[in-house]
Amino acid sequence: MTEHDKARSSEGGSAETDVKPVDLARLVTALGHRSIVLVGIMGCGKSTVGKRLAHRLGLEFVDADTEIERAANMSVAEIFAEHGEPYFRSGEERVIARLLREGPQVLATGGGAFMSEATRAEIAELGLSIWLKVDFDTVMARVRRRSTRPLLQNPDPEGTMRKLMADREPVYAKAALTVTSKDVPHEAVVDQIVATLADHLFEREATSAAQTSMT
Repeated sequence: MTEHDKARSSEGGSAETDVKPVDLARLVTALGHRSIVLVGIMGCGKSTVGKRLAHRLGLEFVDADTEIERAANMSVAEIFAEHGEPYFRSGEERVIARLLREGPQVLATGGGAFMSEATRAEIAELGLSIWLKVDFDTVMARVRRRSTRPLLQNPDPEGTMRKLMADREPVYAKAALTVTSKDVPHEAVVDQIVATLADHLFEREATSAAQTSMT
């Protein structure tokens, strides 16, 4: 790990978090060929945080929605408008399955992607899922900055968001790991993700080593 990485790891991103330095090279090695897959409701920070996380770890960042748009030669909003949500979800499943075979990477998924049982199974096999959990007020403040969210194009976007969160959060909770996406600098959230990943991956290493020594 470079001196720059050591400095960033030890800074912790904010005074609110006591984040221990993490050996980033060891973390990436422990990840192997798996992708880090960020899941959660629209506006939780999957893309903005994901880009910074990928940079921190020296991995490629991939946005599933961008890849879907490239494959269809249409925007997500246009796909919803012209073909409907079921058509979009089917394409989303295929694209994410393909992307997972191109890891390791940091993969940001659309808000509804993790609702697919097939996609969850693919992620469990080839990736490590992290739910970026966010509260209602924070997510609404973020999504209001973009007017292109297909599922919020109705007279009651707040009511729609509350229902989406109520329906989806029990499924998001099935992710392997959970990190709270607070209204703090993005690097502070990245610090928390890195620390959570390290705890999970290094614990698995230790467990595997202990089991090997007993055989």
